[in-house]
Amino acid sequence: MKKATAIIGVFGILALGAGALIYEPLKSSQPAYIDPSDQALVTLGRQIYTNNCAACHGAKLEGQPNWRMRRADGRLPAPPHDKTGHTWHHPDAMLISITKNGLIPGKTAPPGYVSDMPAYGELLSDHDITAVLAYIKSSWPPKVLAAQKEVTLQPQQ
Repeated sequence: MKKATAIIGVFGILALGAGALIYEPLKSSQPAYIDPSDQALVTLGRQIYTNNCAACHGAKLEGQPNWRMRRADGRLPAPPHDKTGHTWHHPDAMLISITKNGLIPGKTAPPGYVSDMPAYGELLSDHDITAVLAYIKSSWPPKVLAAQKEVTLQPQQ
């Protein structure tokens, strides 16, 4: 009886370990939401944004003039990141990817799309990118923030 109990105990522990190994990747693949209520993160994000993003996207997140009209070279000016732009229409995972990898035609941009958006993955850490997005999101009114949170938390297909 003791031997059977010990065997069942070992199998139970192994099952728990296997369950944890299976659960962890599933848990981390769930959509993550960057919460702009973390003031320390927003403060860091403002500094990083000022140093790396404001030259194109504007000191007040306003973007470049006529950002919806193609320039002579066929490229679009940098869009605003305030409530007047389209940033809030995208889930956080996409915003992270765009910031980290630039706009990639067929993935984060329409096929054939050409952009001046650089990839910041080698310049900024994941935490820095998260901070910048928290700063951007901190400027959005509650209704816009709620809509973007809904888009972010929708299960990805």
